[in-house]
Amino acid sequence: MTQILNQVAAKAFQTAFGYAPQHLVQAPGRVNLIGEHTDYNDGFVLPCAINFGTVIAVSARSDKTVRVVAADYQGETDEFQLDSPIQPLADGIWPNYVRGVVKYLLAHGLLLKGADLALAGDVPQGAGLSSSASLEVAVTQAFKTLQGFNDLSPTDMALIAQRAENNFVGCNCGIMDQLVSARGEAGSALLIDCRSLTTQSVPLPPDLAVMIVHSRIRRGLVGSEYNTRRMQCEAAAKHYGVKALRDLSLTRLEADAGDLDATVLRRAKHIVTENQRTLDAAEALAAGDLRRMGLLMAASHDSMRDDFEITVPAMDQLVDILQMAIGDIGGARMTGGGFGGCAVALMPQEKAESVRLAVENHYKSPTGDAGTVYVCHASAGAGPLARTFQ
Repeated sequence: MTQILNQVAAKAFQTAFGYAPQHLVQAPGRVNLIGEHTDYNDGFVLPCAINFGTVIAVSARSDKTVRVVAADYQGETDEFQLDSPIQPLADGIWPNYVRGVVKYLLAHGLLLKGADLALAGDVPQGAGLSSSASLEVAVTQAFKTLQGFNDLSPTDMALIAQRAENNFVGCNCGIMDQLVSARGEAGSALLIDCRSLTTQSVPLPPDLAVMIVHSRIRRGLVGSEYNTRRMQCEAAAKHYGVKALRDLSLTRLEADAGDLDATVLRRAKHIVTENQRTLDAAEALAAGDLRRMGLLMAASHDSMRDDFEITVPAMDQLVDILQMAIGDIGGARMTGGGFGGCAVALMPQEKAESVRLAVENHYKSPTGDAGTVYVCHASAGAGPLARTFQ
């Protein structure tokens, strides 16, 4: 996030409300380095917060009104009352994320004051970098900063944001996106245990480039296929008599498969092996071993392609282009729910420009679009940007 984004939020606030905001706060987007579809299986994920996110300019009001303006949506506005039932808008896109967070802040027992908020973000929309979680956590941070809710922990913030997305917006997401947005650390990835919600900071090599490439592939099946994968994972856990696939070893997976449907078995194999790859990747990154990390990322992509079947041919091609350009010191894989979205690649910083050029020269989506390249760094989680802003 840049100073320009701060200025966009502050200017939108001034234009909409006629006075200067008291505070600026931010919450980042994220990219998952490894650990795909493991979150809802009580497993492990290894994301990092990135330097793209949401900035909110905010001031307190003396009444129970919440007014919101979205700089990213041509200055669209929303207004609702804290002392009336907070309902989703039938045609609301961004307003429902804000309303949902406020509803669940109140349900958490916090006595909220009215507020004016101006939103500005630079997370690429539809790229799978969690613009929604960034917005939700930023709204939570705005009220925390505004009213001094110092007992509201980053994990509390993430859980409130997740409840808003699950129960108000209607997207049954796991906790990863909100938790890393709230708890991210500059220069580090975050190993998250999605059962206990404990986290471990994993320092990244200082010269590491985190490259994200938006494939520009239109994601047609991701919703229905996501739900199917969840049901298949639950069916596998039931077959083996475990609470979640996180509790299953590869040895038992193979030994006790019995008459388990072959497709369900492959789905379970991806989860079991991906959990171990994620733990191994945390060790590799902490040791600065990009060669091993590259092998783990390649194995992750192969597993998503062959066992979980959530990649598409153009994404496989993009990952091949990235891996060829990177060589054996680093790696690439699809990241996110699947069927399009983004690839993530890790490499020494000195290789970033040549890898970017390889994508530019050799990759086109099925509709002829070039991939969009973002070179990021691991960033801090949500927090205030300034105590006051003039």
